[in-house]
Amino acid sequence: MISIKTKSVTDILNSSIEAIKSVIPLSIKTIQPTLLTEPFSQNGIGVLIGITGDVKVRMIIDGEQESFQGLGASMFGMPLEGPMLESFAGEVGNMIAGNLATIITRAGYTVDITPPTIIVGQSNMYGFDKALRLPLTLENVGNFSIILMFEKSL
Repeated sequence: MISIKTKSVTDILNSSIEAIKSVIPLSIKTIQPTLLTEPFSQNGIGVLIGITGDVKVRMIIDGEQESFQGLGASMFGMPLEGPMLESFAGEVGNMIAGNLATIITRAGYTVDITPPTIIVGQSNMYGFDKALRLPLTLENVGNFSIILMFEKSL
């Protein structure tokens, strides 16, 4: 029998993949998720969004500046830099988390999302019980990681 915790983690992971594929109009290769221990080190650009309600998860979309620039160029047809690139990263994160909330609701969960927080440069994240890192490769763009940090109550 699958435990509630395992089912919730699997539902969030699968919904995250579906949400990413629904937002990003490129060929996406997902790589096997791995368990992550504290701290999580971020070096490029990260977008942190909280998922609240029946499940409590913090999602980080992490990528190098060049990967976000490639994604911006592929989606908008023009290069983005500085504050425009950071705003774009936040908006992509918001769209992915919003779609994730919609998808996971169909599985019977009640959730909401927090506004995106943009993280630029070197930072370390602490304060999570368990986390999964889902590496992604976007064709002709670059590599990203989706970090799902689960609260102790899950």
